[in-house]
Amino acid sequence: MSLAKPVMRGMLAKRLRIHLPLAFLSSFGLAMAIKFMITEPRKQAYADFYKNYDSAKEFEAMREAGIFESVQPSGK
Repeated sequence: MSLAKPVMRGMLAKRLRIHLPLAFLSSFGLAMAIKFMITEPRKQAYADFYKNYDSAKEFEAMREAGIFESVQPSGK
């Protein structure tokens, strides 16, 4: 009993008909998951932080703590 020869003609086109749409759908789904699960919450966190951020107040706090070498603390 001998083995049957594999069908080689048209094999690539037949496999691509199935795998190409699956590859596009999975990559699109992954891109959307990353966008909505990672990127959007990160953008919202930055927006929330900078909504009430006062850079002058932060600078004064760092100056008073002595972080900067070139800026002397005010004599309060």
